[in-house]
Amino acid sequence: MIDFENKEERNKYRHSTSHVMAQAIKRLWPETKLAIGPAIDDGFYYDFDRDEAFTSDDLKKIEEEMKKIVKENFPIERFELPRAEARELMLKLDEPYKVELIDDLPEDAVISFYKQGEFTDLCAGPHMASTGEIKAFKLLSCAGAYWRGSEKNKMLQRIYGTSFPDKEQLKAFVTAREEALKRDHNKLGRELEYFTTVDYIGQGLPILLPKGARVVQLLQRWVEDVEQSKGCLLTKTPYFAKRDLYKISGHWDHYRDGMFIMGDPDDETKECFALRPMTCPFQYQVFLNRQRSYRDLPMRLTETSTLFRNEDSGEMHGLIRVRQFTISEGHYIIRPDQLEQEFANCLELAKYFLGTLGILEDCTFRFSQWDPANPKNKYEGTKEQWEAAQAAMKKILDDLGLDYSIGIDEAAFYGPKLDIQYKNVFGKEDTIVTIQIDMLLAEKFGMEYIDKDGLKKNPYIIHRTSLGCFERTLAYLIEKYAGCLPLWMAPEQVRILPIADAHLDRSFEIRDALRAKGIRAEVDDRSEKLGKKIRESNLDKIIYMFTVGDKEVEEGTVSVRSRFEGDLGSMSLEAITEKMLEEIESKKAVVS
Repeated sequence: MIDFENKEERNKYRHSTSHVMAQAIKRLWPETKLAIGPAIDDGFYYDFDRDEAFTSDDLKKIEEEMKKIVKENFPIERFELPRAEARELMLKLDEPYKVELIDDLPEDAVISFYKQGEFTDLCAGPHMASTGEIKAFKLLSCAGAYWRGSEKNKMLQRIYGTSFPDKEQLKAFVTAREEALKRDHNKLGRELEYFTTVDYIGQGLPILLPKGARVVQLLQRWVEDVEQSKGCLLTKTPYFAKRDLYKISGHWDHYRDGMFIMGDPDDETKECFALRPMTCPFQYQVFLNRQRSYRDLPMRLTETSTLFRNEDSGEMHGLIRVRQFTISEGHYIIRPDQLEQEFANCLELAKYFLGTLGILEDCTFRFSQWDPANPKNKYEGTKEQWEAAQAAMKKILDDLGLDYSIGIDEAAFYGPKLDIQYKNVFGKEDTIVTIQIDMLLAEKFGMEYIDKDGLKKNPYIIHRTSLGCFERTLAYLIEKYAGCLPLWMAPEQVRILPIADAHLDRSFEIRDALRAKGIRAEVDDRSEKLGKKIRESNLDKIIYMFTVGDKEVEEGTVSVRSRFEGDLGSMSLEAITEKMLEEIESKKAVVS
């Protein structure tokens, strides 16, 4: 029996399922070329090169053929070949992508294959003993994917699927996935007109429509106001700089591939600029503007920063993974004795923001550390400096009683960090907030303060976000609340529904009165039946609807319907306005 709770066993099972799928496709369409087919967190995928696009009907055909392969119960047999023979085999099978993979393997690599029936695939494994061990599976979707994740390569077709040891687990997964699809911000956010994307603008460059732009504006204002109350100093720095700046910080050496560069990066005789992937080296110039004393510290510099990162095209996803984004970025320049308290303050601030939004309960914490054996030489500084920084962070986290996991080789190149992780509706995990300890960059930039003893010393720096990327946060909020955002941040807080044209004037008077109180109100002035207006308001996730008819005009009231409380009956405009303002002020969050 397979231990499906064990990740390695689970991956082995699902990787074997991907091979069953590939075998089925080769039976149905022998001309199809195979690329790669790994297990992933919630299933598996396989990339194929085929002239015609796979359709939903094709997926059903593939599933039926997979059932036959499972029933045939082929042994899954491993064998190895020398490089020349391995290459010859894949050439004979007309699998060019496999030949390329073989050519790129290290000289001393063991080249292994797995055979099941008539199907043979280049693969490191491991796999199940036979195809008959695969019990329950489903193909989920098909998408485009560049070979090896590079847009310079050919676009392939990626089929996603999943598998489980029994039909009940598969059924539960499919049900949960259907619910996730309903909440998927990449679908729901477009339907509700929070954002859109345009092919000729580019991947990872979303357009925030008026609804999305309003929500992000509300979040930014809230964050900036709270940060100011915590003693933060607002800055506004350039969007790009000469490569000289990034060379000092180390980003040119460690992050150049992730930057958008203007000019020839290798021609030192001409100026070369790059869009900023972070704000830290810019904000350091505020500290460096004049000589600083220990009395000036902590200096808490914050900025609502627009950043640019050249993410791989295959990584783009709605508002979660983008190439231009806005972040609540901050750099606290501090004395060493202030480290623990200021770090705790940063964590408290992040918890406040995430908790108010209602997503803290779904977050996890990761202590991201360096890997001294990293083959890419990813990190700045000495072993002693890293051990000191990580020991300091460990003490802080333990003193705070924080429950965290450890992520090796997840640190920034200049220091360890605490990553606050969040999963989207499909279980894909990303970082929403980060707090980092930096004991290196101040010295590189010549940042010094005069201490009490009259000596010049380098400060420590805490790099932190308080809410993180606003676009990503908006995506998570759309998914968390199924598009019905809490009233205080809802782009449209109330919709007024006149029953007939005779009630339009009063409806617009009500709208203007609400707007004067800071409530975002709209009038549905279409000549449609009231029932249709109510249905469409529900589809638009409107929380409060005010109906205005003859009775309401005569009595100076509104008939109130709440998405969460139902029909509240007739109320004076003053009473319902007060109720709404109290709810807005409390930042109450209700899950739809």
